[in-house]
Formats: sequence, C-alpha cells, structure tokens
Amino acid sequence: MIQVKICGINDPAAFDTVVEEGADWVGFVFFPPSPRFVTPAQAASLSMRHAGGPLRVGLFVDPEADQIAAALDVVHLDILQLYGRIPDITALRARFGKPIWRAVGIDRTEDLPTDNRGADVLLLEAKPPADATRPGGNATRFDWSLLRGWSAPAPWVLAGGLTPANVAGAIQATGATAVDVSSGVESARGVKDPALIRAFIANARGG
Repeated sequence: MIQVKICGINDPAAFDTVVEEGADWVGFVFFPPSPRFVTPAQAASLSMRHAGGPLRVGLFVDPEADQIAAALDVVHLDILQLYGRIPDITALRARFGKPIWRAVGIDRTEDLPTDNRGADVLLLEAKPPADATRPGGNATRFDWSLLRGWSAPAPWVLAGGLTPANVAGAIQATGATAVDVSSGVESARGVKDPALIRAFIANARGG
C-alpha cells in the first residue's frame, strides 16, 4: 500500500481527519514564517487528541540541536524532517534516537541525490525559487521524468505540488511508494480541508 504523509496540520478537524483516514504520517511545521506554523505546545495539544494513529513528524528548518531538544521536551515526535543547514545527522540520531528525513530540492538531474548523507529517508520535491521565503516545494512540482533511471541511495518520499487530482498519476509516473502533501489539500493558504485530505489519501491508494 502507498504510504501517505499529510503535512502542515494545524487544527483539530484536519488532525482528526488524518487519523480517521489512516494516513501513515502527520507533519507539524516548527518554522514561524510558514502559514502552517505551530508551536510545540500546539502540536502536543493536537497530537493528544488521539493516542495512536499516524507517526508524528516534526519539520525543522536550519535546526540547532537544542531547538529540536526543546521541542521534544514538549511534544512527542517519531521522526525529524530537516531542511536547510543541517547539523551532523549521525550526531542528531545518536542524541535523539529518531529517524531523520532530509529534504532535497530537485530542479535538474544533477540535483538527484546519490548519497543519503546519513539520512534514513529522502524527501524529493521541487527546488524552491531563488526568492522563496520558505523551503520546500512551495506548491510546485518538479519534472518527474528526471527520476527515470535514478538509483535511490535510500528510501524516498515524493512531495511538492501534489494534489488529489494528480497524486495517482504522480505515483504511476515515478514509481513512488510514499507521498507527502501540504498545500495541495488546503482550501485557503494554511487552511486544511478535510474533504481534500480524504480525497488525497483515497486517490493515492487507488480508492
């Protein structure tokens, strides 16, 4: 079965929908410039709505180890998803005992990673524009044909520009076994739509 991550969850209705629909991962964004930003306390409050459900992923940008530690003091996270300038991944894993996902921006074939650089999972998405104020796919997709013939150095997740309408085609085109969406399931910037979340998960899994 295709694995699905819904990222940027910041309200109870969206969190409940992600749990009810059986997503594999739910993402919390700890990056203040993002319209999906939550504090660790807010993420903890959402997470405590359901004891089980998806694995909790914390998204950090240019993180310092102490920043991650402070978040983990407040909210349980199963996975650390890292962007930008990343401290030594091996040291982070040793300190926190959490799997590390590393985001990789793709614009051309040369951007495709040939080394996992210590990460457990690679998150592939469009390289942000030069004037972008946030990392990540910024609701755009990269040329999926670039993945043809690529030999992945680690498990990977397809992200960036995915929507309920295109996720099935994206999976077919890339051979992805896991997908990640954020803005593609929003009714307005930073506002998750439960109906779109349900449709995305169903379409990703062929339902």
